[in-house]
Amino acid sequence: MSASVLRSDLLKIIGENPGGHQDAKVRESFAAKLQEYSKADGADTSDVIFAIGKAVFGVELDLPSPAKKAKTNGDAAKPAADLPIVDFDYMKQFMKEVFLSYGVSPERAETCSDVLIEADKRGIDSHGLGRLKPIYCDRMDDGILYPDKPIDIVKESDTTALVDGNLGLGLYIGPHCMQMAIDKAKKFGVGFVACRNSTHYGIAGYYATMATDQGCIGLTGTNARPSIAPTFGVEPMLGTNPLTWGIPTSDPYPFVIDCATSVNQRGKIEKYSRDGVDTPRGAVIDDQGVERTDTDGILKDMVLGKCALTPLGGAGDKMGGYKGYGWATTVELLCTAIQSGPWGEDICGLDRATGKPKPMPLGHFFLAIDISKICPVDTFKNNAGEFLQALRDSRKAPNGPGRIWTAGEPENDARTERFGQGGMKVNVPLQKNMQTLRDNRPGLKEKYEKLPFE
Repeated sequence: MSASVLRSDLLKIIGENPGGHQDAKVRESFAAKLQEYSKADGADTSDVIFAIGKAVFGVELDLPSPAKKAKTNGDAAKPAADLPIVDFDYMKQFMKEVFLSYGVSPERAETCSDVLIEADKRGIDSHGLGRLKPIYCDRMDDGILYPDKPIDIVKESDTTALVDGNLGLGLYIGPHCMQMAIDKAKKFGVGFVACRNSTHYGIAGYYATMATDQGCIGLTGTNARPSIAPTFGVEPMLGTNPLTWGIPTSDPYPFVIDCATSVNQRGKIEKYSRDGVDTPRGAVIDDQGVERTDTDGILKDMVLGKCALTPLGGAGDKMGGYKGYGWATTVELLCTAIQSGPWGEDICGLDRATGKPKPMPLGHFFLAIDISKICPVDTFKNNAGEFLQALRDSRKAPNGPGRIWTAGEPENDARTERFGQGGMKVNVPLQKNMQTLRDNRPGLKEKYEKLPFE
């Protein structure tokens, strides 16, 4: 019997027996059919049907590891060694010109492009050039994000402020708010700024580093469209909600922990799609409780609300998933409770009834603590650096890479490597995005008649 027929039979068993996993005869029938399917010519061992068998029917088979998938659309999966390298200054100027073409003011366009290029310099490819078209340009095209809106102060004290971004670009709203917090900290020791009606603000680590560069401890967080399911849930309720700290040290780079409160985040899954690889198991759960790995299917189902990311620690509580769930909730509260801001479906970005895009009014918060008000900055940096070096010098795992990193170090390594190679590698999908923007935005065709990879 062919693989396609066997798969249809398996789906029929699932469809006709919604409670079949509780019936021994149905489980036996499913197990036998799944075993037969696994041995059939043309069966895909990465098929989600095997995950359903394991998670729902308790059938676990010894399957060969599937080979990595490669995109078939031309040379989208070209080896990294063969990709063109584009100078950072060139790329930043290109992004600035794109923002200017939308009517962003020159000063703000400079800031926006700086936030994005910093992500690429740090090796955070999911949040640099890769975000320019799909997150910022496409949303401005859809009219759900505005290129140049005022930033209003709603309420302010010596040490705090609440501001309204009026759905402008989070890439200029975020730096404005963090600088407000730093300025307050320099005067009064501590500064805290909450923001409402903002939009995607890029890498959170950018703001933490703004603080460390000015002798402060920095903290920032943002909510996002619902992606994470609560522990023991399957419905996307929380954003990937980074909780990001920056701490100055005596190292050539600050300690910056910039990561989502989920095992993975949507931008990384989008990168998996561009690279043509599966999503690691345990990062995504669907509405049937199945852990998914099919990257393109995940991206489609996330839009439909049929898939959710798992919090740090993964699904359930065996690996401490409730901890990531708790931190994601903390960020959500600090991004909505002060701001009286929306959450969940109200910031999903899609009108479920019509399928049309809708605005995503996000909340952020920014905290700066001026170290000099408490102790000498150099003393603080030396103390921090000594401890971090002790971590790096501690005993290494015999089967590990032979090195221990501290937060901020991998990004510094990436910066060193990328400046050493003369810039950033640009894969084919991002080349096409640049060409599309060049060919369709006013004034860009004349300035960029030929891009570096053409």
